[in-house]
Amino acid sequence: MAQKPSIPKGTRDFSPIEVAKRNHIIKTIKRHFETFGFMPIETPSFENSDTLLGKYGEEGDRLIFKILNSGDFISKVDDVTYSSKNSSTIAPKITEKALRYDLTVPFARYVVMHQNEIDFPFKRYQVQPVWRADRPQKGRFREFYQCDADVVGANSLLQEVEFVQLYDAVFTDLGLTGTTIKLNNRKVLSGIAEVIGAQHLLVDFTVALDKLDKIGEEKVKEEMLAKGISAAAIAKAQPLFNMQGSVAEQLDQLKDLLVTSEVGMKGVAELDEILEIVTELGLKSAKLELDVTLARGLNYYTGAIFEVAAPEGVKMGSIGGGGRYDDLTGIFGLKDVSGVGISFGLDRIYLVLEELDLFPKAMEQSLDVLCLNFGQKEGRAALRLVTALRSHGLRADLYPSATKMQKQFKYADKRNVPYVILLGESEIAQGEFTVKDMGKGEQTNYSLTDLEAFVTKVKQQ
Repeated sequence: MAQKPSIPKGTRDFSPIEVAKRNHIIKTIKRHFETFGFMPIETPSFENSDTLLGKYGEEGDRLIFKILNSGDFISKVDDVTYSSKNSSTIAPKITEKALRYDLTVPFARYVVMHQNEIDFPFKRYQVQPVWRADRPQKGRFREFYQCDADVVGANSLLQEVEFVQLYDAVFTDLGLTGTTIKLNNRKVLSGIAEVIGAQHLLVDFTVALDKLDKIGEEKVKEEMLAKGISAAAIAKAQPLFNMQGSVAEQLDQLKDLLVTSEVGMKGVAELDEILEIVTELGLKSAKLELDVTLARGLNYYTGAIFEVAAPEGVKMGSIGGGGRYDDLTGIFGLKDVSGVGISFGLDRIYLVLEELDLFPKAMEQSLDVLCLNFGQKEGRAALRLVTALRSHGLRADLYPSATKMQKQFKYADKRNVPYVILLGESEIAQGEFTVKDMGKGEQTNYSLTDLEAFVTKVKQQ
């Protein structure tokens, strides 16, 4: 008995309708990327391990899928190393490549390798799959697409403002109104760690703080204690857990907390400027909020941090995020190149649009027209007609065999075809074809030599 096929956990097959819906999101995002002046690039699905490892923090490194070397890789491991059963010492000897974890680090590598071919500031977008060895759950997969836009070689805060506008434009166009763009600054977090005396544990502090909305205040404090952050330091950070009021009032509270930290006050000033410009320009449907607990848990952010939440009532993690990374290319030897970027979470956006029933109804239609098949002679005539309709830009098809009409109509119904063409012997003799409107049940005749009237009707639907 043949083994029942399966796919790895955290991966998915996509049906034609699912692909159509995903393409709808991707096309919308790409259109706005290009409107904002971004250009497309692509990078390999896997990178050298040393390109990726150490760039995402300890938690991120554990989620990187490593690729085993080809050939008899295990014979190259000496007996002492092999018998140690220590994965950290064995791994470098049996794997030299890894699937990309995100698109940002490969982009930094791209910039460094192609720096003499790039005109700075360089604005790029990239829509490709990434892989993470995460625990699969709703909205979280091991293989998923990221849709990124980044600009390197410009340190103006106007770039941050443009990314807020870009998020707003895309989600408004998708009909996803009421999203919340959360904003913070890594300098603010560094300043907080400084004033509470935990600057040497900045990463541990920010990783724990970033989980506040997921595990709650008490659990966050427990994690901080476990990472070596003292109870006294956590007590000094208490204002973060209780920050309320308008954006202006929260900024004032931050200024009071960070008054002794130069880097912290610089972060507050950057937040203030971004918020002021966005308020002046206005947004279409999104709202911009200050969230001082937002850290995103990644080592490479140095300035602004973004995260987008779905509209209220939708239980979903972030559907977008990003930030500024002034020193990211420095890890590959290119110093003093400022960068900032954001990412759209395609799969989560899909789930939100599905839950809120926001996909266009036309997504259900993969064909505009299906021509029925009445026999060999009629089939050839129908194929000529279908070919002509395709040249006019219609999605047209011919049922391949002259089987029962009931079966052909059932096929058209299952594919949600709005118009079915009947081209039998009598229609051919009269130089016309009959069109049945599947929604209304009405039939209309059109000339075989003048297709404009029918094509116009279909395109206007």
